[in-house]
Amino acid sequence: WQGRIGLLVLFSLWSFWIFKDYDLVGGHPGSRFLHLVLTPFHEAGHYLIFRWFGQFIMTLGGTLGQHLMPIVLGIALLARRGDAFGAAICFWLLGFSVADMGIYMHDAFDPQLMLLDGKTGAESDGHDWQNIFGDLGMLKRARSIGRFWSWIGALMMIAGLVWAALMIWLQRDRLSDSVFAEDRDD
Repeated sequence: WQGRIGLLVLFSLWSFWIFKDYDLVGGHPGSRFLHLVLTPFHEAGHYLIFRWFGQFIMTLGGTLGQHLMPIVLGIALLARRGDAFGAAICFWLLGFSVADMGIYMHDAFDPQLMLLDGKTGAESDGHDWQNIFGDLGMLKRARSIGRFWSWIGALMMIAGLVWAALMIWLQRDRLSDSVFAEDRDD
C-alpha cells in the first residue's frame, strides 16, 4: 500500500515535469525516455503486426502498436491479477502515448521532426501522419487534430492518476494491522 502511494507520488511528479516540458510546436513530448520506450512498439506495429493489412493500415499501425502496448499490459494486469492500480498506471502511459501521437500529428502539416532515418518528413516520405492525413485529404487540419489529441492524452494521464489514487483509497479501507492479512481470496 505504501509502495503504491510512493509510485503515485512519483508518477504525479513525473506528470508535472512532462506537462512542463511538453512542447507541441517544438516536437518535445516532455519525456524523451518514455518516447524512446514507445518507439520499438511503434515500429513493431508497422512491420510485425499490421503490415499484412495493406499500406494504409501498416502506416497507421505504428501508432496503433505504440498504443497497444499499454492497453494489452493494462488488460493483462486487470484481468489476470485484478490489479486496477497497475491498470491505472498503464492508462496513464496510454495517455502519454496519445499526447506523443498528438505531436506527430501536429508536425504533419509542416514536418520538422527528425524521423528514425535521420531525415524530416519534408525530406522523406516516412512521416506516418503526413501520409495518413494526405491520403484522407486532411493535411490542412493536422495541427488542430494534433492539438486535440495532445489535450486528450494529457486528460488521460490525469485520469490515470485519479484512478490510481482511487484504487489506493479503496485499498486503504481493506488494510489490516495483522501480519497475516496478506492472504488473498482468489
